[in-house]
Amino acid sequence: MKTIQQATQLRTRKLGLLIYDARISRNRSVEQCARAMGITPAQYEQIEAGLLAPSLPQLEAFAYYLDIPLEHFWSAQSLLGQGLQEPFEQSPAYVALRHKIIGARLRMTRQTLNLTLQQMEEKTAIPKERIESYELGEKAIPLPELEILTDHLQIRMEELFEQRGPIGQWRAERIAIQRFMELPEDVREFICKPVNLPYLKLAMRLSELSVEKLRAVAEGLLEITY
Repeated sequence: MKTIQQATQLRTRKLGLLIYDARISRNRSVEQCARAMGITPAQYEQIEAGLLAPSLPQLEAFAYYLDIPLEHFWSAQSLLGQGLQEPFEQSPAYVALRHKIIGARLRMTRQTLNLTLQQMEEKTAIPKERIESYELGEKAIPLPELEILTDHLQIRMEELFEQRGPIGQWRAERIAIQRFMELPEDVREFICKPVNLPYLKLAMRLSELSVEKLRAVAEGLLEITY
């Protein structure tokens, strides 16, 4: 009986450490996590201290809130130890660089379309001096004005989104997840089964073949069948 009690206490302490680690890795407060779990901050602090174990529904709510796989809490790995990003904080230098990149894209497109700053002012009602400062990255472009400029320059807003770095990676991952979740349920289940990986790889290879080669493959299969 004592051994079971010791194992329970050890598991409770381990859960507390994992929960603390997860909260810190996501830069959340005790109050925020307690609210997500539906308990008081005092109770939550007891959980992190290893004095109180959360229920499965509480742990599920916590994992969902922090966007962490529930299975993580059955592991011995630290999220911080894996170098996972905390909520990305943009430094002034990063923001300034992004302004210059966007401005340069606007300027290049305007010149490609043979539009002068004066013509852009007439089209957008934005003073040409301000447009020029935007193009040189000297000023931040308010989003409504950027939408106006991109509309007249025939630039899709998505083309200006960050494609690299932490923000680009985060966005790419979220888009991939969203696209996966939009697939029919039976297709998602098929993809998730490791045993089906050879079929998926085969489908990928077939998708790269030309129409003529696909036709030849189909004819070969028919010959085998009949």
